[in-house]
Amino acid sequence: MFPVGAPLSVWLAWLETLSPKAINLGTSRVRLLMDKLQLRQPSKTILIGGTNGKGSCVTMTDALLRASGFSVGAYTSPHISRYNERIVVNGKAADDHIIISAFEAVEAIRGNIELTYFEYGTLAALIIFAEAELDVWILEVGLGGRLDATNAIEPAVALITNVSLDHCAWLGNDIEAIATEKAGIMRSGIPVIYGGSNVPKAIQQKSCELGTELLLAGHDFKVEVGDNKRWSWHGPNGNFESLKEPGLLGEFQIHNAAAVLAMLDAVDLIDNIDANLLNYVLPSLSLAGRSQRLTIDGIEWFFDVAHNPAAALALAMTLSSCKKSNMNFAIVGLLNDKDVDGIIAPLVEVVDRWITVSANNERAVVSEKLASRISNLTKQECHVSDSIANAVEFARQETSKNDRILVTGSFFTVGPILDQLAMESRSKI
Repeated sequence: MFPVGAPLSVWLAWLETLSPKAINLGTSRVRLLMDKLQLRQPSKTILIGGTNGKGSCVTMTDALLRASGFSVGAYTSPHISRYNERIVVNGKAADDHIIISAFEAVEAIRGNIELTYFEYGTLAALIIFAEAELDVWILEVGLGGRLDATNAIEPAVALITNVSLDHCAWLGNDIEAIATEKAGIMRSGIPVIYGGSNVPKAIQQKSCELGTELLLAGHDFKVEVGDNKRWSWHGPNGNFESLKEPGLLGEFQIHNAAAVLAMLDAVDLIDNIDANLLNYVLPSLSLAGRSQRLTIDGIEWFFDVAHNPAAALALAMTLSSCKKSNMNFAIVGLLNDKDVDGIIAPLVEVVDRWITVSANNERAVVSEKLASRISNLTKQECHVSDSIANAVEFARQETSKNDRILVTGSFFTVGPILDQLAMESRSKI
């Protein structure tokens, strides 16, 4: 047990030492400790899985429910800048002392169970939500679904945003294998929403096995987008017309919003939502590190974690739809379990110059090796930076007004660069 007064940073460093594996899939350890904790769970717990768009869907769901009068807890991962971002109660990130208190509660009953960093944090989040006596819990699946720590909870509804190739070393090398893992969050007797356009057979088969109500995009709920970019939603129990685009950038965000509405409809949480509320809430949303734009000294910085091919393709489409810049620079850092070629290929048409950096993680692809891979693929010269700070400085030296600097490839690239820019901004005040 830590001595009284140990700061959150010490706790977080210690959590990384508890398990011999950084990723140790399985729900048995969390279920065992949840039984000991005897947490009071609300009647409405939402589980959001899938490959891409989970964070956006959590953000939309949280904002809409709070605007509808519900008290809400949202648990997401990973974080961009501060661990506290993972545990949000009624729109506010949990304070250090609240998280530490929850860690202490976990440690008091853990015994000799080797919890991973993510498992420990998941239990802490559930403790915080239970103590806050919230109406709704929203949990973002960390990895896969079937064996993820969040799947120890019994949800009232589940949303699978889509399925594409990612985390193949843990989930499988093809869409159906990955879909099998994602389908693990489905339960008999609860509705499941699938937000993607192509439904994997594994999702459909699991639904049949369980007798689950499976609501599909384009079939059970539909979106219509007009020439003026206003959109309409048509669901099983109602319609919303003339809706404004979400504030989160990318055409795909309309489809994320549609899946969220179908989910809220399916679990009877949509009664207080109308077109006016949607047009007030959705356009105002933003999410750090996801199609996030900042303008600094006349240069546009564009941040998107895009760490798999499908996300990179969506990013390329979003950039193509943005105001054209003179030159597009890209600072890229990836982890070594990612599909480098699959991520870089969609960006070739929208990036003029490349800068590589080692992401701030022990699993990072070394910047020199990443530069070689990018150069071989793009047939372009790629600048190698030996640190985040040097990558930022080089990009600044090379850019002029009306240029754009894209930062992408990983939470562990985007987060540190956002932190550096924020620190520099504060130092100027």
